[in-house]
Amino acid sequence: MAAKPKTAITPTREDDYSEWYQQVVRQAELAESSPVRGCMVIKPWGYALWENIQRVLDGMFKATGHQNAYFPLFIPMSFLQKEAQHVEGFAKECAVVTHHRLEADAEGNLHPAGKLEEPLIVRPTSETIIGAMFARWVQSYRDLPLLINQWANVVRWEMRPRLFLRTAEFLWQEGHTVHATSEEAQEETMRMLDVYAKFAEQYMAMPVIKGEKTAAERFPGAVATYCIESMMQDRKALQAGTSHFLGQNFSQASEITFLNDAGQQTYAWTTSWGVSTRLVGGLLMTHGDDDGLVLPPKLAPLHVVILPVLHKDTDQGGILDYCQRLAGELRDLRYDGRPVAVEVDQRELRGGEKMWNWVRKGVPIRVEIGPRERENDAVFLGRRDQDPKDRVNLGRQEFVGTIAGLLTEIQTNLFERAQRFRQDHTVEIDSKDDLYDFFTPKNPDKPEIHGGFARCHWNGSAEVEAQVSQDLGVTIRCIPLDGPAQPGSCCITGQPSPRRVIFAKAY
Repeated sequence: MAAKPKTAITPTREDDYSEWYQQVVRQAELAESSPVRGCMVIKPWGYALWENIQRVLDGMFKATGHQNAYFPLFIPMSFLQKEAQHVEGFAKECAVVTHHRLEADAEGNLHPAGKLEEPLIVRPTSETIIGAMFARWVQSYRDLPLLINQWANVVRWEMRPRLFLRTAEFLWQEGHTVHATSEEAQEETMRMLDVYAKFAEQYMAMPVIKGEKTAAERFPGAVATYCIESMMQDRKALQAGTSHFLGQNFSQASEITFLNDAGQQTYAWTTSWGVSTRLVGGLLMTHGDDDGLVLPPKLAPLHVVILPVLHKDTDQGGILDYCQRLAGELRDLRYDGRPVAVEVDQRELRGGEKMWNWVRKGVPIRVEIGPRERENDAVFLGRRDQDPKDRVNLGRQEFVGTIAGLLTEIQTNLFERAQRFRQDHTVEIDSKDDLYDFFTPKNPDKPEIHGGFARCHWNGSAEVEAQVSQDLGVTIRCIPLDGPAQPGSCCITGQPSPRRVIFAKAY
């Protein structure tokens, strides 16, 4: 039997996908667990990636008329109590502040003191506190629409943390808008869903399915929840973003009323929508391989890393000068609206160690420069979307002249590769036996990667949804918005079904 090829990350995806994920996070230097259970420290490389996500999304929000604001971290418990369905949905995840100071006892041990008159909730989401402010800001139809976004952190107490995917504290943006009519609020809900889908596909190179959540999966207090769902390489679904039509539910709870153009006092219509640092985990699991992270160029903190190959018997100064001149030429160019980001790695490490360090971190293009490259006015180039051993020689001028095209090619290749993967693991299933077989591992003691997206007919019954979830750990990820309705028979009950939905295991 031939030996398995060596990989930069062990275990491989096939051997242990969950541990592979954790190792990529660590070895790509994205984040690490903090001393506080369930929380994470986002390291500079991971935060630079999040900053690029922020930068692009913030521009997209502002292009659609939204403004940024900031609201308090603490929410009075009475505010959540006003919207019973909302508080019920978050009650088990809330962190609660009950005291406002610490006092030392005789032994010097600290204890909470100064009990608050009303407990404060560390925000799990901000609908209620923002609603209270909107009730002050909105008086007339002339104040509408009100389009606000907040970049913030939130806390949802998490008992089974996984870096980026599920942590007690995470970073996100939450949009909150107020409208004069139901139609305007519905339009806003769908507009922001389209923004998320465009960002995921054009920047993250991550194909998504836009759909509506079932009642069981709906945001607490919402009239309708819409989402983008993507397939990860273990064939599970990741909910990558949500947009909620809240109707008048939160307006009635927060008394957001206005005088309409007919002179009548009426409740406003509201929306909310958000994405989080979970996108970093989604990007990793969409494109990462057994050598580490693979970054789409549009979001990569670095586009090109230049690796000087220095030996004692070479003109080290001349090679470093050549590298710096090349870096300067590249920085004068632009890709996707920003200067090409370049670093010359002059650390005193062995060449192979440096190269693999950048492979694991997912930089799109690596360039090695030694005496031969300097003499021939050339570069030795490797692409992260290809095998690390596949490298080519290019003339310097040709490389500089085609850098934008190379980055675009990598970006496109990553999207098409992820799209093919999803297509290969999406099936139409019409019977209960086939559905259960699709999602049942062949080796229950150490389940292999299995399943995918199952497009099935469903009769709309919450009981059927609960049964499949209990039996298989599978949920209806969404009712797709795209594609024609195809009447058929529910794969569980045989009853009439208006169209297919997406069943999958999920994060």
